[in-house]
Amino acid sequence: MINEAIKCDHACCDTERPVTLPKLDFDPEKIRMIMISEAPPADRSNYFYQNSTGSFFKTTQAAFADAGFKINDYDDITKMGIFLTTAIKCEKKDYLVSARTIKKCSGVLEKELAQFPNLRLIMCMGDFAIKAVNHIYKNKYKVAPIKAGSTYKIRAEEHTLNETRFFPSYTQTGDSFNIEKSKRRMIAEDIKKALEYLGFHG
Repeated sequence: MINEAIKCDHACCDTERPVTLPKLDFDPEKIRMIMISEAPPADRSNYFYQNSTGSFFKTTQAAFADAGFKINDYDDITKMGIFLTTAIKCEKKDYLVSARTIKKCSGVLEKELAQFPNLRLIMCMGDFAIKAVNHIYKNKYKVAPIKAGSTYKIRAEEHTLNETRFFPSYTQTGDSFNIEKSKRRMIAEDIKKALEYLGFHG
């Protein structure tokens, strides 16, 4: 059972509990790629793995379609060996959260990532995800896998550490996905490159 034993005891001043960590029944050994978005929505029914009509699934579905890959439900994503999650595990009170909150949440995210022994690729969908993943790997290996810089610049570079590829991109969830057309195009390009790296072709 995915996420069954993971808990968070931190209380952050810029997020609202409860912690969002869906308990999922599938084989973690089949997961090769993780897409990390930013934070849960105010309406938890829109979060990943709740239902295929939720906003997080709909924008993710659209992002995959833009990249040339059709997905109909979460089962399709799981069959591709992909797991979806967020860097922050509680709803944000405001648009941004502090570096302290990202650092605290990275500890929970690290436990989540550790469940997947065959992980080959991590897509960091947004600044929260990039910062959280860099913190995890810097704390563990003394080096950040994703270099500092504007996302639109560093996304064109190759980021690899310990045989894991990292793709910095923009978040595919939230209202901005359908508003910022240039970012939506770049998200599609990044998803396409990531899936091709794993051997998929749209």
